[in-house]
This record gives sequence, structure tokens and C-alpha cells, in this order.
Amino acid sequence: MKASLIIAIYNNTPFLKVILDSLHFQTEKDFEIIITEDGENPSVKEFINQYPFEQPWKHLTQKDEGWRKNKALNMAIRSAQSDWLIFIDGDCVLHRKFVEMHIRFADSNTILAGKRVILDNEGSNYLLNEKLDITHIQKKLIKKVLFTKMKIRHFEESFFISPDGFLGFIPKRRKLNNLLGCNMSFSKDAIYQINGFDEDYVLPAVGEDADLTWRFIGSGYKIKSVRNLAIVYHLFHPINWVSQDDNLEICRRKQLEKTYICKNGLTKLN
Repeated sequence: MKASLIIAIYNNTPFLKVILDSLHFQTEKDFEIIITEDGENPSVKEFINQYPFEQPWKHLTQKDEGWRKNKALNMAIRSAQSDWLIFIDGDCVLHRKFVEMHIRFADSNTILAGKRVILDNEGSNYLLNEKLDITHIQKKLIKKVLFTKMKIRHFEESFFISPDGFLGFIPKRRKLNNLLGCNMSFSKDAIYQINGFDEDYVLPAVGEDADLTWRFIGSGYKIKSVRNLAIVYHLFHPINWVSQDDNLEICRRKQLEKTYICKNGLTKLN
């Protein structure tokens, strides 16, 4: 198979359903699905076991002992059968070209970075309540923005621009210097080179993407943008964290030490 799509989730079956539904519309079909759950919710397990998957899939769980997303992500990496790993969060619906674009631009020396289209509550309910047809989502969202009160942040990121079309130069000019955990991909070898996600981070934000950015760059990898190529639609939900100060301090200390290879990652180093 060409890729492993890793979906990090926590206790939200309605969101997971619409994400998995969007996978039925993917133009690239040759990938496995790894759902890695930071918990052990019986209703999530029941839903997944009954869902009509089209691709090979795995459901990984761990005890719910607070925020341990990085540990769940490392568990998924160890389980992946493909050499190319694509990461999304459990609140992101995928454009039909999403997997295809991440695979198309895959390169062993490159880390692919995308952004997200942030929907408001109305936009999220629209995706959750309507019968999903991801092939027409762009036109429907444009109509909603123009003729309703729906508000979308980063709406410019929602436009797919074919790299083979006459506007294909636009994505090449839209650079990114940082990763978002909800839309990124890299080789299995690359993440093993920096020993995976750092499990010293036990609060949301920073440790799941910003920390990877500087460690990848420090290890010689380049960040390549897939803006307007690999598109995700972020579903609305209340923010589950307030301050990033603790994580930022951990990150600052590790940067000063130039700890590109984390000690508490895929393997435990002395």
C-alpha cells in the first residue's frame, strides 16, 4: 500500500463518522487506515467494528489517563505497514484529493505540511447533518458563505488548485514553515530518525506539531507546503485548552539543548 492514514481521536463518534465517510470519496484508494484513540471508549469501539470500511484498518487504544496523544501517535507509527505516514486529527473532514496529493508529493527528504479550513458551528452541523458528498463540498460552502451567516476562517485554503492546471504555479508559491498535526505527512524513516513524537508533552498543542517542526529541520529535513492541494475542513468544537506556556517552556528548553532526537519517544533512550 502507498500510505498509512493515521487518525488521532478522543471520544467523538459523530466526528469520526463524517471523517470516515469522506474517505469513501478519495481519488486515491491504496492506503490503510489507523485510528489511534487516546482512551478506550466502548461506544467508539462498537461504532468502528460496525463501520463499512473500504480500506484495511486498525483501531488502537490506550487507557484514558489524561492527554497522551503523542503516545497514541507513536503507537500508530509502530503499527503502520506503509513507509509513508499521513496524519490528521479526529475533527478534520478530507477533500477528495487529500490522500492523493500527500502521496503524489511524498519524498524521503521532505516533510509535507498543509493547513486547515476552520468551520463555524453552522458549517460543522451542515457536514454532520447532511448526507455527505465530499465531491461537491467546495461549491456548497461557497453558497453557504455567500447566502447565509456561515463564517469560515482560512476560506482561501479551501480551494483545490490542480498542480497540473494553468494555475498550478499558485500552490508552489504558497510556502509553509511549520507543521500542523491535523495535516502533515512524512516517511516512516524520517520520524524514526528523530525518535517519534516526544511523550514529555502531556498537554495539547506544541508537542504534536511545532516540536516536530524544529526537530525535523534540525535533522536536515525540508518542509514543503501542500496548501490548496491537500485540504482539510476542521469541524467546530469548544477549545479544550487555554495556556500553552508549559509546553512552550518544555520546547524552549529542548531547543536550547538541541535535542533533535527526543529521549521519550518511539523508543526510550537514556
